[in-house]
Amino acid sequence: MKTVLAVDFRMCRASGIGTYIRNIVPFLIDSFDITLLGNPEEIRTFTWADRVKLIETSSGIYSVREQAELFRKVPRCDVFWSPHYNVPLLPLRAGKRLVTVHDAYHLAAESGIFSAVQRAYAKFVMRRAVTLSDIVLTVSEFSKTEILKYCPADAAKIKVVYNAVDEKLFSGARNTDVIKKYSLPDDYILFVGNVKPNKNLITLLRAMDLMEGVNLVIAGKKDGFITGDSAVAAMVNGSEKLKSRVFFTGYIDDADIPSVYAAASVFVFPSLYEGFGIPPLEAQASGCPVVSSPAASLREVCAESVVYCDPLNPADIAEKVLSVRNSAELRTGLINKGYENIRRFGWEKSARKIEEIIKGM
Repeated sequence: MKTVLAVDFRMCRASGIGTYIRNIVPFLIDSFDITLLGNPEEIRTFTWADRVKLIETSSGIYSVREQAELFRKVPRCDVFWSPHYNVPLLPLRAGKRLVTVHDAYHLAAESGIFSAVQRAYAKFVMRRAVTLSDIVLTVSEFSKTEILKYCPADAAKIKVVYNAVDEKLFSGARNTDVIKKYSLPDDYILFVGNVKPNKNLITLLRAMDLMEGVNLVIAGKKDGFITGDSAVAAMVNGSEKLKSRVFFTGYIDDADIPSVYAAASVFVFPSLYEGFGIPPLEAQASGCPVVSSPAASLREVCAESVVYCDPLNPADIAEKVLSVRNSAELRTGLINKGYENIRRFGWEKSARKIEEIIKGM
């Protein structure tokens, strides 16, 4: 008899966590009897949806309603998996609990980024997530260290399973129809991710002032995030120079993302805190050279396959971006190193490790 696995799938369209669960769950379907909690209409858009059971669950994350709904709707199962630290705090009809804590940014962030209430909530819930769960998955050795720093726990219960990138999706082929669809310029450097303080877009925008004639595409929404960085939109809107050279795409369809990467001359990732950092790998899989911050987990993920910049120094960011953009030799070397780097990661490889962990619970 297969192990019965229930998964909180409500965040399947969120950027980082959504990418994670969308890519892991399909590889587990043959091994487990799976029930997904989330929006049935949304889940049915996946080709494999008819092979899992669905329970409609609509409450927002970090809410009181979320706690009440999960308490009522999590079915009797062998293992319940929360792919984020917003775990059910009440008792469940689950034999074991599994949680993925991607990072500890809410606890590690400097004061002022989150309110006292947000920090207190995150500290309480994350610690409870670690305590209540039989196994804690995380996505890098860096994140494991951070979790242990802020959430006292037995290190043995925290298992590192890397994120990955779908190489088949990122073919490196530029599609001009996609460029027109999102009204992108002919030549640009690229950032992909949420507009949040840890992404450090303010410093990247300051670097843009030092790069005459360079366009920046920010693939992601510029507002509407719970912890969005409103200063980014304000800085762009307040500068005619930036307004004409900075392009926000908004949400990009999954099928279009590879072309957006492939058309970029350089991918820039100045982030100050990442539990893993999937976008640099997506860029590399698309044949786009990367300039990255070395902060947090990024050296662990990117190794020697990128050009590193000082994320707090706009002049250094500009210098590194321009050096890659203007040197065919350097670009070619980075592209080849990028292809080598992504071979270290794979969603099926990660899913098989998670499968082994669940079967061992």
